[in-house]
Amino acid sequence: MSELQSVFAVLRQSADPGAVFAIERHVEQATDADLSRINVLDFAACYGIDEDKAIGAFLHGARLGLFELSWNILCPGCSGVLDSNASLKSVHREDYSCALCAAGYEPTLDEMVEVSFTLSRRMRRIAAHDPDSLPFPDYMRQIFWSSGIELPSGAAFDELLEEVVIDSVELPPGDKAILSMQLPAEFCIVFDPVTHSAQFFDVKGEPSRERQNFTVVFNQLHAPTGTVEMRPGPLRLVLENRTDRRVLPAVWIAGHALHHLLGHRKKFLTAKRLLSNQTFRDIYGTDTLDVDQRLKITSLTFLFTDLKGSTELYERVGDLVAYDMVRAHFRVLHEVVAAEGGAVVKTIGDAVMATFPTPDRALAAALRMRDAMRQLSVESHQEELLLKVGIHEGACLAVTLNDRLDYFGQTVNIAARVQGLAVSRAIFATQPVVASEQSAQVLKAAGLNPLPQQALLRGISDEVTVYEIP
Repeated sequence: MSELQSVFAVLRQSADPGAVFAIERHVEQATDADLSRINVLDFAACYGIDEDKAIGAFLHGARLGLFELSWNILCPGCSGVLDSNASLKSVHREDYSCALCAAGYEPTLDEMVEVSFTLSRRMRRIAAHDPDSLPFPDYMRQIFWSSGIELPSGAAFDELLEEVVIDSVELPPGDKAILSMQLPAEFCIVFDPVTHSAQFFDVKGEPSRERQNFTVVFNQLHAPTGTVEMRPGPLRLVLENRTDRRVLPAVWIAGHALHHLLGHRKKFLTAKRLLSNQTFRDIYGTDTLDVDQRLKITSLTFLFTDLKGSTELYERVGDLVAYDMVRAHFRVLHEVVAAEGGAVVKTIGDAVMATFPTPDRALAAALRMRDAMRQLSVESHQEELLLKVGIHEGACLAVTLNDRLDYFGQTVNIAARVQGLAVSRAIFATQPVVASEQSAQVLKAAGLNPLPQQALLRGISDEVTVYEIP
């Protein structure tokens, strides 16, 4: 049995069989390009697999050495990969600059950090393992652009490149090239995806019959993108590579065709969603962030629960029975959270703190939890365990506290305070949660009508609109 076969034999024991079968078929049949930076959500749609099951299978595969997991910092403008890291711990910079878009961005874990999977070189060598050997079109597709951009396939992609690229060249270290071309009356960009550097040409005015000259030097310094005015007509462009690796400069036309290309996007696995995945927390949770890291998330949904009257429960039924019931309650909550694509961050006493990538998943989990508590009471022949639930959505910081991936900020505080309002089976949620279009669909399907009220929360100066979900 080969190492690859052995890995799949083990993977089938820990991940969804359907997802593992699809991955095995993909690894056997896919081209090199389709095994580089695999978009898990795209993969799930292609093979008709549940997204969370696919994510879990790829994570288990990465743990077994089948895939190399990569955290890629993306430019929101062009979807180019600004930096690629084997660990989220490597994301320390406060801002990242995109030379192609001439813009800087503060990294957030929502849409700026993509998580992708590449077949491990231990399993099979693919072209992306040696990016400096890739031709210009393949480098752009497999290395520069993220898995979140919808690129044409095959010859259609080559034809589109011909439309937006005037000329390109491969420059070995220390080499120099001279390109002669006719500049169109459009904004043009000399861009190298390897060093991620650019020079802008604002081409306008009367056409020139005289040849214009310009030199671009590529080095290890990331100088700000500059703009010079040029006239339409002949250009002698000198390109010099002073780096220690091959570069791939090209002259791009920043017109409608390029904007059309960059405008086609698709869903991809974000760092925010992965951090709120239970399988990820179970496998990588204790080794995700450094103690001094503070990574922003612009939107995350928090769900807090607590058992009402747990102290009286111990007195009423005895320590042994109560302990078994509380343990069963924790098991059920973990199962529901995972089933709705969330993750349990921690338990405190009889309370649970969980996160979800979107408000509707948290709301659906809360409704399932409430039903599960009723069923648990029936099975244990005890009176119903009352679960107090509070939900809130907003911005926060991903941090490491007590050797655990955790979250910090006012959003977390509000979610905990909202849970404190609950005194019965009613679920309490804030306006951002209920106002979500997807949450409205969850409530409509359940036949529930949220009741708004104003509440003062401890530590919050202004009144907060909360909704009681009966």
